Amino acid sequence: MDDKITIIEGPPPVFELAQDGWALGVHEGPSQSALVFTRLRAFNSAALVERCYNAWRSKGTMRLEYRSLDGLQQQTPIIAARAMEVEEGPMLLLWLRIPAQDAQLEIGFDDDSEEN
Repeated sequence: MDDKITIIEGPPPVFELAQDGWALGVHEGPSQSALVFTRLRAFNSAALVERCYNAWRSKGTMRLEYRSLDGLQQQTPIIAARAMEVEEGPMLLLWLRIPAQDAQLEIGFDDDSEEN
């Protein structure tokens, strides 16, 4: 059984910290990890979600395989998946677990007030 989804071409996925309450509940556990979310264009997004479902139903783990910005091959566990249709075509939404040290939180402050 194929237990991974591989990004063959294109840039590395952009990960956002997941804020969905249901996903945070699924993610709870003893490991030091962060829950992230990414959107991928995929011709067969519904079939990829079906592969995830089949792996989870048989108590397996699905992983996303991709190349990082430095060109190294990376794999991270997928904890939830959803296929949807957008104007540009099929889209695959993935919620993933990454090591906490790999999660970077950027906090920006926009100061719209002008000092005179």
